[in-house]
Amino acid sequence: MKKVLTLTIMALAMVFTNEINAQEFSGLDKSPADIASYPSSSKVSDKLIKVVYSRPQLKGRSLSELAPNGKVWRTGANEATEITLYQDMKFGDTSVKAGTYALFTIPGESEWTVILNSKINQWGAYSYDESADVARAKGSVSNSDESLEAFSVAYVDVENGVYMVLGWGTTRVTVPFNLSM
Repeated sequence: MKKVLTLTIMALAMVFTNEINAQEFSGLDKSPADIASYPSSSKVSDKLIKVVYSRPQLKGRSLSELAPNGKVWRTGANEATEITLYQDMKFGDTSVKAGTYALFTIPGESEWTVILNSKINQWGAYSYDESADVARAKGSVSNSDESLEAFSVAYVDVENGVYMVLGWGTTRVTVPFNLSM
């Protein structure tokens, strides 16, 4: 009896071990996830803004193909980009409460509309709902001599606030956040 029980346990262990070893893991994402925080120094633990986004690559395509003018864009790849504000602040001209929001953009020639939306956990902009917009701000567009292959987010300190800068290709979009309310 003891021998049968031992053989049964060994057989079960082999079955489960094979299933664990047979587990397949997906490869690297073509648009890897990234986080851009402000302040960006890793030595500062009290962040004011954090953006979690995926970084699509141009790969020979134009920005206008991937984020067409006049159409709502998820501001990255894969899931809609999420932005967390750790304190109340002004986004453009609108006072916004601390919290996590989906970040959408509507590209344009000389300015982009940048949107904070209350519906998080969305895939892309496919289920974007304008009625859930919390605030909209205008981001000014400029061009750089440096071309960025991967969509990127950075910050620039300004008096009373910070500019979030969205960059891709040679396009730079500057979005104002006022930290003193």
